[in-house]
Amino acid sequence: MISFFVCLAILIIGYLLYGGFVERTFKPDDRPTPATTMADGTDYVVMSNPKIFLIQLLNIAGLGPIYGAIAGALWGPSVFLWITFGTIFAGGVHDYLSGMISMRHKGTSISEIVGIYLGPFMKTVMRIFSVVLLVLVGTVFATGPSALLAMLTPEAFNAKFWLVVVIAYYFLATLVPIDKLIGKVYPIFGICLIVMAIGVAGGIIIKGYTIPEITFTNLHPKGTAVWPFMFITVACGAISGFHATQSPLMARCLEHERDGRKIFYGAMVCEGIIALIWAAAGVAFYESTGGLQEAIARLGGQGGVVYEICNSLLGPLGAIIAMVGVIACPISSGDTAFRSARLVLSDWFKIDQHKIKTRLAVTIPLLAIGALLSQLDITVMWRYFSWSNQTLAMIALWAAAAYLRKNQILPWIAAVPATFMSAVSCTYILMAPEGFKLSAAISYPAGIIFAIVCLGLFIVKVMKKAPNMEQGVAQDM
Repeated sequence: MISFFVCLAILIIGYLLYGGFVERTFKPDDRPTPATTMADGTDYVVMSNPKIFLIQLLNIAGLGPIYGAIAGALWGPSVFLWITFGTIFAGGVHDYLSGMISMRHKGTSISEIVGIYLGPFMKTVMRIFSVVLLVLVGTVFATGPSALLAMLTPEAFNAKFWLVVVIAYYFLATLVPIDKLIGKVYPIFGICLIVMAIGVAGGIIIKGYTIPEITFTNLHPKGTAVWPFMFITVACGAISGFHATQSPLMARCLEHERDGRKIFYGAMVCEGIIALIWAAAGVAFYESTGGLQEAIARLGGQGGVVYEICNSLLGPLGAIIAMVGVIACPISSGDTAFRSARLVLSDWFKIDQHKIKTRLAVTIPLLAIGALLSQLDITVMWRYFSWSNQTLAMIALWAAAAYLRKNQILPWIAAVPATFMSAVSCTYILMAPEGFKLSAAISYPAGIIFAIVCLGLFIVKVMKKAPNMEQGVAQDM
């Protein structure tokens, strides 16, 4: 249990120390933010910091720090290390920089930022990549909760009925001003997510469950390699490219740049803590990784595990909170996924979003595509999400590193995790069953070579090119 508390302390200290270092490196100032200079009552709306924090947390979290952490716990308590140090040195940096750079560029989406700093080809790739990923996320996060809701109302409403209800909600949440629905509902669900995690942590400790200490032995029941599979599986609990699509939403609502660390880095650390708690619960409650795997199979996935843990530790009230979590969290991520897709397309095609008819023109086709995809078997497509999610994080970090260099700031806070994630993403797609299925003897060195090539290109193309400070500052305004 000592390992768990040490990692928890490191996360908190990491926010204070390394988060502060990242903030000082970026140098936020008192310039007007898009929320004040571009206020439109729809997407650019000033909101309070506590509300923005809870919305950001729910936007980036969804089921990621719960489902991903439980799946990551199959490797044993070694997953604590990736959650802890991945959050501090990769995820927190990724979220902070993607949010702050978006704020410096009028709240623009991540695909446009990538285009500015990595070139027009990467901008086109990221535009397509982002929209496809966001629609996929929104679709999956509609079908999953619909099935759970149908389980709660077997004699009244089926999954199709609830799917229509969820998509109708998506329509409203994607279309209406951000402070009218998301700004009012999300903080409540965000509090539920935090309360559920605290309750689970307290239940594990009070009821005497033993959280095992960290070991470097691979404890996965199937012997699945730690590298790179664990680093992809945990995803949102350590670093997630999906966050880069969500941070611009709140970048359009912050009144002061200096609050960015509390919102972007802080929400990622909070998500890391939630992931750490659920990973600990997974390895402690079922006493072994084999027991956890058996429970996942017996209960039909991580959702059943969440329900069983909460019901056992917290009683009927805990079960209700758990259902709120496993139903509301994916819905909350799904609707902001579609909202982000609308904004990406609007930035792409320069579509004015002030008028409701233009928002309708983008929103309706997006949701129609999502509704069609929900009728298909998307299990196979979803297996690619984890990889594409981390690949998006890799690209966002390289763009952030280029931004820092262009503005005469040492870029290594972004370039180092970008190099690491390059190795992770490349190695995974080469080895994974849904990838090229190559052996470790080929995939491991190939992943390392790819990361070195990416770093080399960055040094040659960006580091050795004299930064144009005036142009960088001009683009920031």
